Amino acid sequence: MSDLTDIPNIGPATARALIAAGVPDAATLRGMGAHEAYRALLTGGERPHFIGYYVLHMGLQGRPWNDCRGEEKDMLRREFDKLVAQVRGPDSTGIEAALREIGLIAPQPASRS
Repeated sequence: MSDLTDIPNIGPATARALIAAGVPDAATLRGMGAHEAYRALLTGGERPHFIGYYVLHMGLQGRPWNDCRGEEKDMLRREFDKLVAQVRGPDSTGIEAALREIGLIAPQPASRS
């Protein structure tokens, strides 16, 4: 077993969150990839945070976290938003979701089918 903190950009707090989400070691993380590992974090109750998402991607590529820029960052943002919407629902991303979370916008009523 390899320690999660052996992967660049992953510190003790992220490692603890990954372990709690069912990603016990670096080999498992590499096998599932950043996207699915982040899905596990969200499913486990972690709050979505785009920087954490792309930091995971950069780390698995052996790149510094701040190496994510331009078109690559834009593409990862789209993937992140799709993932959060899949896990948390379509109204869970963007500025409206953030404002709703802190109570500045009223919650969306549940739609009736």
